[in-house]
Amino acid sequence: MTTPWILGLTGGIGSGKSAVAELFIEQGVHLVDADHAARWVVEPGRPALARIVEHFGRGILQASGELDRAALRRLIFADTAQRRWLETLLHPLIGQEITAYLAKADSPYAILVSPLLVESGQQALTQRVLVVDAPEHLQLQRTMQRDQASAEQVEAIIKAQASREERLRHADDVLINDRDTQWLREEVARLHQFYLSLRGGQS
Repeated sequence: MTTPWILGLTGGIGSGKSAVAELFIEQGVHLVDADHAARWVVEPGRPALARIVEHFGRGILQASGELDRAALRRLIFADTAQRRWLETLLHPLIGQEITAYLAKADSPYAILVSPLLVESGQQALTQRVLVVDAPEHLQLQRTMQRDQASAEQVEAIIKAQASREERLRHADDVLINDRDTQWLREEVARLHQFYLSLRGGQS
């Protein structure tokens, strides 16, 4: 059996990449979510969690022994050196998790969904990149509704992510998600057929 090629799927907050990912799963495509991998590597009993506790102290654990993400976030966003230490520890482990899960794929191609595909260097694991894009007013509206967040909070997140121009510069394919769900389903089905025709992700 030939090894599946890897499609990177990314997009800014509120672009609808999760909806697109779900539609690809409906098409039978094997999919790995980088956010899930980031959570798996710090589960209780995993070496990464022990290293984090050793470094930051037990104050970053909940009573259940699980990582207190909010407490950790406060520590690392206040201190760039601490954030770098954490990224140096976790990025290779997250990469290993992603690679292991992608290796289990039995579809002709597999998808790596990552909001930080470009920024984190995870793009190196892929042969092709699909960017889900949406006008900024739609990103704002969707995220405010979903997260019950203020416009200021959402705008700050949009600014912290790679710029739209930066993401689009890395795109092989762009899906502008500014219409209804039925249209999106048809677009994903069309892209899926196109991807099935590719060898190693290239036409």
